[in-house]
Amino acid sequence: MADPKVPILSRLSPPKGAVKGRRRVGRGPGSGLGTTAGYGQKGQRARAGGAIHPWFEGGQTPLWRRLPKRGFKNPFTKNVAIVNVGLLANFDAGSIVGPDKLVEAGFVRGEFERVKILGEGKLEKALTVRAHAFSASAKEQIEKAGGKVELIETTVPAAAEG
Repeated sequence: MADPKVPILSRLSPPKGAVKGRRRVGRGPGSGLGTTAGYGQKGQRARAGGAIHPWFEGGQTPLWRRLPKRGFKNPFTKNVAIVNVGLLANFDAGSIVGPDKLVEAGFVRGEFERVKILGEGKLEKALTVRAHAFSASAKEQIEKAGGKVELIETTVPAAAEG
């Protein structure tokens, strides 16, 4: 037989007063929550489906309509990650550096569609650099160091072609 002092899951119960009974509304006036069932007298909130969204201002012109509209979100914008030539010096000589390697090394973070290499910094190692775009100075520095520049072709969706 099990020791009565050792708790068993089937014998566990919450302490007295910890669990309240379910609130039964609309069960007669004696319950205290009869007739209107806690919804008060008439009006929108007393009716079925009478929920009011939190930003409703009682019929007053809402804040989002009172404030002026500003700006424009270009749906055709391309998210370009920028890397300077100086960072490429961290890679070993002779290696092929592409977008995947740049992400792996932590030089490019977040979401991007294209990678562009800019010419700030110095590069003295021969690298093969693959990117979607290069500035003229970056291209010059990479080739001057004995490296190679490879353009990654960007695929244009069929719907965008005119």
